[in-house]
Amino acid sequence: MENMYGIEYSKPEVVLLQDTGIGVAETAARTCYDSFANSENGVINYIEDHMPDEGMCDDINAIEESNLLGDLAWTYFHHSILEHANLSFLIRGTSRGVLQEHARHRIQAISVRSTRYTMSSIINAFVASEGDKEFFIEKILGFDMFVTCDEGYNRLEISGMFDKLAYQQTKVQDFEEIAVAKSSLGFLEEFKGNSQAMFDALQAGKKKRNVGDAFKHIITDNVKVDMVVTFNLRSLKNYFSLRDSGAAFFQIRWLAQEMMRVTPTKYLDLIVKKK
Repeated sequence: MENMYGIEYSKPEVVLLQDTGIGVAETAARTCYDSFANSENGVINYIEDHMPDEGMCDDINAIEESNLLGDLAWTYFHHSILEHANLSFLIRGTSRGVLQEHARHRIQAISVRSTRYTMSSIINAFVASEGDKEFFIEKILGFDMFVTCDEGYNRLEISGMFDKLAYQQTKVQDFEEIAVAKSSLGFLEEFKGNSQAMFDALQAGKKKRNVGDAFKHIITDNVKVDMVVTFNLRSLKNYFSLRDSGAAFFQIRWLAQEMMRVTPTKYLDLIVKKK
């Protein structure tokens, strides 16, 4: 956790899921210059006059160092060859506020936990509360769904969510039908007056499809986001340059720093200038 401007925040967790290696990038660069014979890597020398077999492709992907890539990255600034290397990260516990900025980096593949499909527990807690705000607040606090860590602050967030839902409930006649799967509507009468039992039954029942369409307006930028992202190395260089910076939003800076921490040195040597 870290305190920023009087608010305690949690930091994201990142795991490197896969990386493709730098060997293909060197092969691409050697192809540009027809300089296979100058490589310090034997398998690159060999493929000047031969097509690689499966074992050689494995050897290419296992290359750990390339003098040529270092020269191209830092002397000649020929970065297009870095696009042949890709890294995929699993990110958990960043925020929707970060997601808005992260998505501006267009050269990436990104898959994000969908609020359209994953809000059922929040809506179940509201329906089961039957107007009891404290029941709703306690339930949502248990979900650990915010990057903000101060309980008092999060109670304000959740209270606001409750008020938005309560307001919406007065505006639509079929609120329960919108909020709960048809097969679970009977629980509302069966467990009337017993919020915990109703919540448990709704949780165990069928989830309402696309429930977030009607209710995602209640959540703020402080809600946690999980995602898998894949960058090519050139794009990752741009990401680290812009986001590991004092000018960057502090939450995305934390994310960039954690992504950098799990990125192997053979990639960092080509994209992060040594101080």
